[in-house]
Amino acid sequence: MATAPRLAAPSAKGVLSFGEWHTWYRVTGDLRNGRPPLVVVHGGPGSTHDYLLRIAELAEDGWPVVHYDQLGNGGSTHLPDRGADFWTVRLFRDELANLLEGLGIADDYVLFGHSWGGLLAARHAAERPTGLRGLVIADSPASYPLWLEEMKVLRAQLPPGVDDTLRRHEAAGTTDSEEYREAVKVFYARHVCRLRPWPREFMASFYEISNDPTVYYTMNGPNEFHVIGTLKDWSVVEHCPDIAVPTLLISGRHDEATPVTVRPYAEHIPDVRWELFEESSHQPHLEEPERFRTVLGEFLWSLSE
Repeated sequence: MATAPRLAAPSAKGVLSFGEWHTWYRVTGDLRNGRPPLVVVHGGPGSTHDYLLRIAELAEDGWPVVHYDQLGNGGSTHLPDRGADFWTVRLFRDELANLLEGLGIADDYVLFGHSWGGLLAARHAAERPTGLRGLVIADSPASYPLWLEEMKVLRAQLPPGVDDTLRRHEAAGTTDSEEYREAVKVFYARHVCRLRPWPREFMASFYEISNDPTVYYTMNGPNEFHVIGTLKDWSVVEHCPDIAVPTLLISGRHDEATPVTVRPYAEHIPDVRWELFEESSHQPHLEEPERFRTVLGEFLWSLSE
């Protein structure tokens, strides 16, 4: 597992039983210090916690932070032989609930969901769990159909010839070719992470996906913008009015999660505010870390007022 720079050592690491499998987790800070822990739900689906490790810095301000790897990824149980009928939203909702109970924090916690994790966290929040104090939805579409429509817009704005190359390989089923991968990098450099070079912890999650792409390929597809997996028709828009806790939306000016994809949260969640990070794409916690820490910290403090 990669460790982001300047992070305090975790106060606990371990695995929790989840049915016949296990979920890996990492705690930074004291879960019993009287403040609701921030539970970080990573993206993908099929990524790992590594690229979000910088959020653990909030423990320095007294906020306990919990990271975990979702089933099939990172330090959790890998199941490369399971098919699409196994990898469902319900599975990951159940895993999140199991994590909260297993760590003994289900009666008092805040959720931070990034990208796919934002949809998962929103769906969890819509059930109105009694212990949920607040919700952060970061760089997350509310609907994959909306996401796919906006991917067409962003792809059309790529340099001449790039989208033609992408579409040629997608039609031919050769998305594993080197030419296709190079064209994908052009999109990622604009809309996924604009830093050069990419931070070590961000690269760590990419390597983990490459090592076992089962979940990512099954539920998402070969990359961020060619979503042909089981999530392609999934949306949480209809559940947003049921979210009953204060909610912070975060997105970047250059984000692949464009305003069109994020707006349904702003329009349908009753208690919500939206912070746009002008110099960021899909990773404001890495691209504008100081402002990100301030915004997130202020939100957490607001929950106790």
